[in-house]
Amino acid sequence: MTGQRWFAGKGRAIDDLSVDTQTEIVAGDPGLVHLIVSVRQEERRTRYQILVGVRDHLPDRLKHVGIGACEWDGRERHLYDAMHDASLTCHLLHGMDDDRRANGVAFHSAPHAAIDTSQRSLVLTAEQSNTSLVYGDAYIFKLFRQLNPGVNPELEIVSALAEAGSTHVARPYGWMDTELDGEPTTLAILQEYLPNANDGWTMALTSVRDLYASPGEMPAEDAGGDFVAEACRLGEATAQVHRELAEAFPTGTIEPPEIKRMTERFRRRLEKAVAEVPALAEHADVAAQAFDRMADIEHEIPVQRVHGDYHLGQVMRTTADWVVLDFEGEPGQPLSERRAPDSPLRDVAGMLRSFDYAARHLLAGHPGADELEGRAREWSARNKSAFLAGYSQGGGRIRGDDAILLRALELSKAVYEVVYEARNRPSWLPIPLAAFGEE
Repeated sequence: MTGQRWFAGKGRAIDDLSVDTQTEIVAGDPGLVHLIVSVRQEERRTRYQILVGVRDHLPDRLKHVGIGACEWDGRERHLYDAMHDASLTCHLLHGMDDDRRANGVAFHSAPHAAIDTSQRSLVLTAEQSNTSLVYGDAYIFKLFRQLNPGVNPELEIVSALAEAGSTHVARPYGWMDTELDGEPTTLAILQEYLPNANDGWTMALTSVRDLYASPGEMPAEDAGGDFVAEACRLGEATAQVHRELAEAFPTGTIEPPEIKRMTERFRRRLEKAVAEVPALAEHADVAAQAFDRMADIEHEIPVQRVHGDYHLGQVMRTTADWVVLDFEGEPGQPLSERRAPDSPLRDVAGMLRSFDYAARHLLAGHPGADELEGRAREWSARNKSAFLAGYSQGGGRIRGDDAILLRALELSKAVYEVVYEARNRPSWLPIPLAAFGEE
């Protein structure tokens, strides 16, 4: 487990491991077994799910995902990660199509969904916290590796928005769940696959690359692959999704005392970040002043369900419009926090930070980084402005003190990024640090 991309406890010893549940989904050779495994590392206990294949003989094509051999049903058999075996993953489609139940694991089809069970699966390799299968050009199946009791926001939000007729989500076709600590808990979701769509991060990087390759005196709007029009459309689509979320789920407000408590949390995070990353110290006053202005807001702020982890990698451009993916929020946070109402400006701030990352991502280690810094600022500023314009055109609210809140949320996100980059990608540290010099 420690060698898997989805294992969240890297760098810490495993003190104890136990199998909480073991459910046979398919008997025979090959067989399919669903496991929920508890891992204890110091005081933290984390539960993961694993789909295990069981075979008498492990073919060469599956040896790279082998787990080991052990006595199983009275004889030695080979165990492996079943997500890589299309002869077993086909049973997941059949299970959802038939609304099957295998002991404690239940399969469900979405209302009015017809699932083509003939599609063959292929594992996607890009994900980290989850594992996804693509079935032909029809479906994408996401297995949530780390489990927390409760309904996953991805299933809850996508189902509600699809039922309301939203064009900005990938249609759900089915899901798997079980009971964990007495609560129905989402294990996986099957959605429409978008084979001809392009993700926003790749499109933005292409635009930046074209700009950097153009003559230095050429205006950004004249360089090939300008992204501004798409940034505006994305802003409008984001506002529409926020409006649809507000219509589908309860909304509310937070009062000035709670705004001040939120500000204090931002300040404590900033203090800890400065202690860990000294390079942030010279920029701390910029963030502190933004937090002070936020604390002075004296009226209530509207809150609602939001995406929670919004950036260019979470959106896809189809031939028709932008589609938003991955509504599960930040996987490391408790489900109660991920499902809690928040300001929609948190999503806006996340996307603004993503534009900054796209602009400066290619500068890390670039020999001409100093000369290109001005072009990076120009690209980021133009696309942020276009995104905010589109958000307002789509009905998104950014007026009065909203700008103060947005700036504080953006810098709070940058503080988090500084710590993350210092720990994981030190060469990228200048990207979030640049946020404190911008207005």
